[in-house]
This record gives sequence, structure tokens and C-alpha cells, in this order.
Amino acid sequence: MKVLVTDPIADAGLDVLRDAGHEVETGYELEGEDLLEAISDAGGLIVRSGTEVTDEVLAAAGELVIVGRAGIGVDNIDIDAATDEGVIVANAPEGNVRAAAEHTVAMAFATARSVPQAHARLKTGEWAKGDYLGAELNGKTLGVVGLGRVGQEVAKKLDSLGMNIVAFDPYISEERAQRIGAELVEFEACLERADFLTIHTPLTPETEGMIAEDELELLEGGYLVNVGRGGIVDEAALAAKVEDGTVAGAALDVFAEEPLAPDSPLLEHDEIIVTPHLGASTEAAQENVATSTAEQVVAALEDEPVANALNAPSIDESAFPRVEPYVEIAETAGKVAAQLLDGRIEGVEVTYEGEIAEEDIEFVTASALKGVFEPLEWQVNAVNAPQIADDRGVEVTESKTRQAEDFQSLVSVTVKNGDDSVTVDGTLFAGDDPRIVRVDGYRVDAIPHGKMVVTRNTDEPGVIGLIGSVMGKHDVNIAGMFNARETIGGEAVTVYNVDSQVPEEAKAELNDDDRIIGVDYITLNGQ
Repeated sequence: MKVLVTDPIADAGLDVLRDAGHEVETGYELEGEDLLEAISDAGGLIVRSGTEVTDEVLAAAGELVIVGRAGIGVDNIDIDAATDEGVIVANAPEGNVRAAAEHTVAMAFATARSVPQAHARLKTGEWAKGDYLGAELNGKTLGVVGLGRVGQEVAKKLDSLGMNIVAFDPYISEERAQRIGAELVEFEACLERADFLTIHTPLTPETEGMIAEDELELLEGGYLVNVGRGGIVDEAALAAKVEDGTVAGAALDVFAEEPLAPDSPLLEHDEIIVTPHLGASTEAAQENVATSTAEQVVAALEDEPVANALNAPSIDESAFPRVEPYVEIAETAGKVAAQLLDGRIEGVEVTYEGEIAEEDIEFVTASALKGVFEPLEWQVNAVNAPQIADDRGVEVTESKTRQAEDFQSLVSVTVKNGDDSVTVDGTLFAGDDPRIVRVDGYRVDAIPHGKMVVTRNTDEPGVIGLIGSVMGKHDVNIAGMFNARETIGGEAVTVYNVDSQVPEEAKAELNDDDRIIGVDYITLNGQ
């Protein structure tokens, strides 16, 4: 499959794609109509920060499975539009963590000791030894805004250098913060207590401009370092607060608009150090993000979970072999249940019993939802199935129990419409043989494949013969049959594997017989 790469990445990443058998097309200058044309037949797209992946781009990409961002930030990708289109968005958050953390530490030292300013003056012949009285980091307080991967790495590095760490992050537990030597505090307290403030939060509508004039007042006498995302700090306010001495100094690697404009007020003050977005610019980091992104694209194109998917369920690579067989079972159970329910779907419940209940089953549940919605002719996959459920007001519940009466593992999908519901249970036989084992409590042991007919009828002599005769009359060959009943003479459920579509005339003829309660044609391949 074709993978389009529109921003430069390390050759190691391109090699991963080619070794997996994919066609790699690079187009580093593509934009406008040229980009729309190039992406129209691409299964994968790899970008960095240069390519804007808009709703228009995604709408033009009819074959697109995944957008891989070779780096952390995804501000240039319309994730909502990608989800609507069923396109996975994944980044490479681990690849440049160390590089970004090291650059943050370097910038903290640089601003504390006026390294670039003294260097520049010495290069021009000035021996300005008496003009710079630096600040030591040892014993000072580091304030960290955003205790994610990079923030934690920075905290650990500077903690080891003798700094006291306070942090603001509403999404991390106190236990985790304590483990890395940080004290969790409120946002204002973090700024007030910080001698050095470093920022590692993503750019969102909530964080944009979150450090402006009032917040910089709280940092009085301190230093600000930002190697995270541009736009979080009000740059004009920062320049003003450095100029009036409120903030002792600043070091920035990222900016609201890049490249930084020549007339930016940040360039007017020696106490503000700037670098041109070098946080991830190490050879090791570039190779790491390239290979990580490429590996995720390969996984997506092979219908495997993507490790760092931002809008789709992901799963640890080591756990995937244990979970993978149940992905198909859950999807199949969802398809069968949805087609057996007569009416709109108001709720979906996915239940896990036995050993499978101990695994990370988010991806399995998403696959069950895909199966439920697919027969309704919605454009759906495991990426957008949860969003489709939410958009349509379908209540989704998930439950687990370690106990399983009859099976080592069991996945049950129940679809509901008011008081009406249908439950389909699936499991594996002999480790890798998928089976539908119950339909609404009836034990059937059916092979989930291709085309199926599910009949409900009274348990009387001649009914199965009738069904076989009608199928034969309409040239429908029965490949397999699985029958179950509640009691002798009660209601029975039979699942037939058939080789061709069942005509409406055949279903009508069967439904005309008083012994037939219902006939449903089920397709697992869309035909």
C-alpha cells in the first residue's frame, strides 16, 4: 500500500515502511490541490509539523487508514475530522523525550548563567567577566507545568541536581508525582514558588495563553523556560515583564508563530534566550521518532492495534497476541446481534468472562461496536465506532468477571432497543477456533463465517426438514447446521451456514408456516 511522507523524516523510518512491502512516496513541497491529489490513494500519511492535515485533506483521502506524526505535537492535524473519517491519528511521544528534556535543562542553565550573552560578547572581543552574576540551580525550586513524559524526565534530571520540584498537572496522581520527587500544587502556587518555571503541557484551547501578564507577576524574580509548545506563553507580556525586571530571564525554543518574526519583542532583550525549535533536534531523537511512527503505520495497515493512537484504542504490543483472537469474535458477535435485533439500537453491552477479563480490552470493545454498527451501513471502523455510538446516543457499557461457567474465556455482545434485546456469545475452541456458542442463551456452537441463517421455531418433528426443503427450492445450499432448544417441544434456535444469499421469497415462505417464529439472514462479509 502507498504511504505518503510529506515532511522529512530519518531514512530509518522510510526503510521500515519499505521492508514491510509498502510503496513510499515523498512529497516535501506538496500543498493545495497537489496534496489532495497525492493523498487520494494513500493508505498512510506521515507528517511532522509542516503539513496541515485539515478536514479537506482527510476528505480527499479515500483510502487513508492512519496519519502518523513523527513527533509529539499534533496541533497541525484535525483529529476530530480524522475520527469522523475513521482515520487513526498516532504520534511518537517517546522518541524525543530525552532530547527535549536535555534541551530544557540546557536552557535552564543557559538563562541562569547568561551563557549565550557572555559567549557573544567574548566573540566580539569583550571580556565582560564583571557584568554577569548568575544564579545557581542547586537548592532552588523548579516549577513544572505539565508532568507528562518530558515534564517527568526534566523533573528527575533537575531533582538529581539538587532542585526542589513542585508541579501543576490535574491529570496525574499524587503517588506518581511523589515517585519522581515532585510535590503537586495548584497552578498559582506553582508559579509563586518557582525560581525556575518550565512548561510541558500540550497546546489546547484551555492552555493557549495560560501564562500571561497576571501569571508572570506570580513568577516575580524567577526564570521561565519553554521547550514544550508555542502559544502557551503570551510572548508580548513575557517581553514586557523581562524588560521591567519582574521576570529575571527566559529561554524559549518554541513560539506561537514559527519561524519567529524578525520584529518579535522577544528578540529585543538580552535576558531572553531563543533557539529555533531545537528540542527534538538530535540524531538519535530523529531516528527514534521516524522508526516509531513508521512501525505504527505498518501496524495500522495490517489491522493491528497502534501503540500511540490518539483517537483509537491502543494496546501494549506484548499483550496483543493474547487479545487478538477475541477482536474478530467481538466484531462477529456484534454483527450477528445487530442483525437479529428488530429495530433501532439504543444500547450496547459488552461483557468479558474468564481469562480475557484480565486483559486490556478497549480495542476489543471498539471492535464489537464496529460489528454492531457495520450492518446499519454506517461508515465505521474501530477508530470512529465509539464516537458514532456517542453521536447517536447509543449507551455503551462494559463489564468484566473472572468467573466463566463453561468456557476459558467468553465475549458477550448485547444490543438493546427499549425492552427488546439480543445477546450473542463467542469464544475460542482449541485456542484459535472462533465459535458463536450462544444466541440469547441457546447453546449453538456455530462457526461464524460468511453467510448465516438464524431461525426460531417450535421444537416439532419436520420443522428442520421444512427449512431444508425451502432452502433447496430456492437454490440455497446449507453448509452446516447448529441446533439448540430450551425444552422438548419448546422453542428452538438453529444457526445455518449457507453458501449464498437467502431470497426474500424463501424467508416469506418459511414465515408463513405457524411453526416458524422468525427467520433472519445474517451476513458477516457485507453481502
